[in-house]
Amino acid sequence: MTNTQEKTNNIEEQIQDEIQEARNVCDISGNNSAECAAAWDAVEELQAEASHQRQTKPKNSLEQYCDANPDADECRVYED
Repeated sequence: MTNTQEKTNNIEEQIQDEIQEARNVCDISGNNSAECAAAWDAVEELQAEASHQRQTKPKNSLEQYCDANPDADECRVYED
């Protein structure tokens, strides 16, 4: 499993946990309470982060190599 897949799985678990927590908070404090709204805001933030992570394209082998070896000839960047 790649690092990106692990992050996605982890954030999906966090989202599910936060949804359950938001439901519990809203049951206790009421659907119109500030606590309920804050709990659902936390869910929305996690969902936005998950969406952002899915949009990030994985690095190809050259990009990974250059990250590990920035001084290599293959990784030189020339400016016009």
